[in-house]
This record gives sequence, C-alpha cells and structure tokens, in this order.
Amino acid sequence: MKLYDELVARGLIAQVTNEDEIREMIDSGKATFYIGFDCTADSLTAGHFMALTLMKRLQMAGNKPIALIGGGTTMIGDPSGRSDMRKMLTKEDIDHNAECFRKQMERFIEFGEGKAQMVNNADWLLDLNYVELLREVGACFSVNNMLRAECYKQRMEKGLSFLEFNYMIMQSYDFYHLFKHYGCNMQFGGNDQWSNMLGGTELIRKKLGRDAHCMTITLLTDSQGNKMGKTAGNAVWLDPKKTTPYEFYQYWRNVADADVMKCIRMLTFLPLEQINEMDTWKDAKINEAKEILAYELTKLVHGAEEAEKAQASAKALFVGGGDDASMPTTEIPADKLVDGQIGILNLMTACGLASSNKEARRLVEQGGVFVNDEKVPAASFAVTGEMLREGVKIRKGKKVFHKAVLA
Repeated sequence: MKLYDELVARGLIAQVTNEDEIREMIDSGKATFYIGFDCTADSLTAGHFMALTLMKRLQMAGNKPIALIGGGTTMIGDPSGRSDMRKMLTKEDIDHNAECFRKQMERFIEFGEGKAQMVNNADWLLDLNYVELLREVGACFSVNNMLRAECYKQRMEKGLSFLEFNYMIMQSYDFYHLFKHYGCNMQFGGNDQWSNMLGGTELIRKKLGRDAHCMTITLLTDSQGNKMGKTAGNAVWLDPKKTTPYEFYQYWRNVADADVMKCIRMLTFLPLEQINEMDTWKDAKINEAKEILAYELTKLVHGAEEAEKAQASAKALFVGGGDDASMPTTEIPADKLVDGQIGILNLMTACGLASSNKEARRLVEQGGVFVNDEKVPAASFAVTGEMLREGVKIRKGKKVFHKAVLA
C-alpha cells in the first residue's frame, strides 16, 4: 500500500484539495509541506501527536517537513474552537516556548540540511507594514466569506475581536511566504483549520496565478486530536517534568474502549495488517490493546526504557503491591501541615488529583478515594506528617495512583 492510501486507511484524512495531485506528490516523496504550531505553552501536548506522527510518516517516505513555529501568530491568537480570547504572551515567553518545542519535535522528525526545517513566522510577520499588507493581501479576502467561516462562528456569539479577525490573514500569509521562499507546496492542519488554510491556497493563486501548485489537507483532529491530551481539565504534556512517563502511559492505558483502536490506527506505527487483526479483539483483549497503545506512544515520546518501566509499574500497581518507584509523586512542604497533619481534600488538590476542594469532597463522598489501599471514610480524614515521611499512596477510582511524601 502506498503512503497516501495508508493515511486514508488509518483514518487520518478529513478534507483535501486536488486529491490526485496530492496523492502523486506524497507517494513519490515530492511534497514539501508545513504544519504550524503556535507557542502557547512551553511543552507540546498529547493533542499534537497526530501532527507529529504524520510528519514522521511523510519524512520516512522522502517528503520534506517544515515545522512552522508561530512566533508571530501566537501574538494574535487563533479563534478556532475557542469561546474566549487566548492569553496574550510576551515575545520572550514565545521564544522560550519555541525552543522547548524544537527539542521535543526532534524525537519525531530529523532536522538538518536537506531534511526537516524549523522556521518561525515572527521572522516575516513582525516586519510587515500594515498599510502595505492591507493593499497587497487584504484586497484578496472577502469579509463576507470570512464571517461565514466555522473558525469565527463560535467567537462571534461572544464577541470576536479585530485582533483575532486578522488571524486568518496571518495564517494565509504564512503559506504564501513559505511557498515563495521555501518551495513549500502543501499544508496540513486540523479539520477546524479548513477555512484558514483555504485562505492560504487562494492567496497564493490570486497573487501568483491560478496554476500555482499549492495543496491543502486537513486531518481528523476534531474527533480525536482536540479531544486527545485532555484529562480532568489538565493537559497531558510531552515534557516529562510536566507529565511523567508513568502518568503519560496511564493516560493512554485508560482511554475509552470505543477510542482505543482509532488511536492505535491513527497514532502508532504498527502495521495495518496487525491493527486490522486487533480490530476483532473483544472483552479482555481490549485491555491488551490499551496496553499496546500506551506502550507504543510512551516509547515514541520517552524511549523504550521509560515505556517498559511505566508498563511494569502500572501492572504491579494494578495487581496490588509491587514497585511504585515510577508512580507520580508530589512533595508536600512541611508548612502545609496544620497541627502535624493535612486534610485529604487539601492533599488531593496539592497532588493534582482534584481541581478544587469541592471536587475532592465529591470524590471522597462517592467512595472513590483510597489512602494506602484503605477507603477514605469521610472528607474530614487527615494524613499525618509521620505517614507522609514514609510515603502515602493515594488512589482515585480504580486506575489513578499517586504518591505523596513530606518534602
């Protein structure tokens, strides 16, 4: 099976322009393509997996990736899928985040001469003259068409700022610039980016001629990518300082039964023949599929050694006892103790097991919190400093384990 057909078979492709040409270029390794990453945090998340693994697949077939760091567009903020404005970051924050992204991307794609490139759209967007941009680029966009775009509809209900309204133009200009200066002939992005990305294709054709060979592909990230990497309102980070390899493994081990095969198909590099066979698995075999998913993705991000350690720790904890050295651990400062102890509600929020004392109380009252394998009897329960010195194992529900120790 050739690469484009494999991408379709893995359920990755949502919408495309001029499919026959895209197929030929990808299969022959002639695509120079970009995917954009706005630097809104100092780590990529599990939600970026689809883009990262796609870049790896395409590079392995001889195509050339461009990882576009959104140093300029991050200063505006993408309204797609948002009900509020994004937090405004300083240039220093954005530069720091971009450097963190590069280090994490190097696990997936190979940078260097004739290989993948990393570029930053701050290098051209921040130097644009506003009046010149309006004349040269703004004239190519219809406001009526822009307002019909899905990426603006949700924001229009609560108030779309003029700052955000310009995002489509900035993103479109990126493709135009990369086409002219880097020979970039293809762009990939999430399905919710379709309108923004078509803007780039149209800008190139209006400025450089209708026969300009520029193509657009969107991925099925509305159903998986945007949902992936979020649990209990918190992001699942690729940085091990933010999400440990064990926590990362556990996240994927606990995906819903209905999603496990979709994730294996879209995100792992297991052969399709093997995946098709796994599609017939039922009941207890579904748990085995989840273990395979968790192991494969943890190996991609953190390496085989950390993946094996996380898997061994998860299995040991599941059957009870075992080595908990890889269990996520929070150090509790002594000044958090009152009269030599800390309440279970405060302890759970300190460990990130609940977003608030209210949520922690609800979990306790529902009987879903255990300390050292004993059910917490009431929200008034407290853990002593002596217990913390020895290390306290907290379990939320059946599958979420955490250790608390005295700092």
